[in-house]
Amino acid sequence: MTESLFAADLALDLAPVWLTLHLAATTTLILLVLGTPLAWWLSITRSRSKPFIEALTSLPLVLPPTVLGFYLLILMSPTSPFGRFWVEVTGGSLTFSFTGLVLASLLYSMPFMVQPLMGAFSGVGREPIEAAASLGASPLDAFFSVVVPHSARGFLTAAVLTFTHTLGEFGVVLMVGGNIPGETRVLSIAIYDHVETLRYAEAHLLAGGLLVFSFVVLAIVYTIDRKARIHVG
Repeated sequence: MTESLFAADLALDLAPVWLTLHLAATTTLILLVLGTPLAWWLSITRSRSKPFIEALTSLPLVLPPTVLGFYLLILMSPTSPFGRFWVEVTGGSLTFSFTGLVLASLLYSMPFMVQPLMGAFSGVGREPIEAAASLGASPLDAFFSVVVPHSARGFLTAAVLTFTHTLGEFGVVLMVGGNIPGETRVLSIAIYDHVETLRYAEAHLLAGGLLVFSFVVLAIVYTIDRKARIHVG
């Protein structure tokens, strides 16, 4: 009987972990697809709108998460034009749903994907691209055959920072998703819930696991980056 209760508690504690990993992986993969062309455009464009796009992309870095979450909650509400359109098309609401969390995470974690990629793309320079073009490569071919291989460390850094940053989201996910077990109760919300109910042992377990995981991942990334720099040098 005791073992059954322990197993049930363990499954309950691990549910936010799997949900958080799912959210972080989904956000990272989507941002790799959306953030790469945006970062490339920002790194090469001379448009007058560039400062405004950069500011808009970087806004989550300085904007309090609860402020961003509040306006996203209004935007996704079934009473708003966008939220009502989503309900009519899909039959479900964006607010207090996993899909809503993904959309909110895409905006909140955007700078952690775009800024490292912009730095990596800018570091490639124009010469390799112009050389590829002189050999008959199209702009798309030059990007995938020249820019992407030279920016491998930037892609790794961007993906890891986006993933680990999404793991620790709190204000945005609380405002948009609430605390629905199995649907929106991610790791940060579970930790807060344990602390609020004075269940410090569970909070220590989840918070300590997140701390160790984040540290190990970042240490591995920096080690790989250091070895790559030494190899290049």
